[in-house]
Amino acid sequence: MHTLHLGDLLVKHGVLSAAQRDAVLEAQRVRGGPFGAIAEQMFGVNPTLVEQAWAEQYASMAPHMDPRAYPVSARTLEIISKRQAWQFRLLPLEMTGRELLACTTQEALPRALKFAGWRLGHGVRFVIADPKALGEALEKHYPMAGMSADMMLEPV
Repeated sequence: MHTLHLGDLLVKHGVLSAAQRDAVLEAQRVRGGPFGAIAEQMFGVNPTLVEQAWAEQYASMAPHMDPRAYPVSARTLEIISKRQAWQFRLLPLEMTGRELLACTTQEALPRALKFAGWRLGHGVRFVIADPKALGEALEKHYPMAGMSADMMLEPV
């Protein structure tokens, strides 16, 4: 598997030039720290663009699955409310020890990760789903008036 580097993704999307990426890498080598934070500091990169590139990077390495076919237990679904599932585009799949396996989309990953960090209180491992498939799984497991699978096709 080819690893996508955050700096290369930011160059690919026109956020940084190749020279700027290299300057960030040099600063990272000298002083340490996360690439994205250094790019924000040195070149004023918008944190949202860093998050989007990070989500693309993570999604390239994370397993992809169809949540409609996953045998989700009712107990696992109790971890979050219907509103939270739809708001954060997050489907809890399984608890293994103190780690939750959860499904989201590439686009919703930064938001789902932030929510999981402040709300769930344990480790979360994410798998990535197609937005429509996640929406259909949410309709099945977290039915809620006014919410539909098509909503997953709208921007986060």
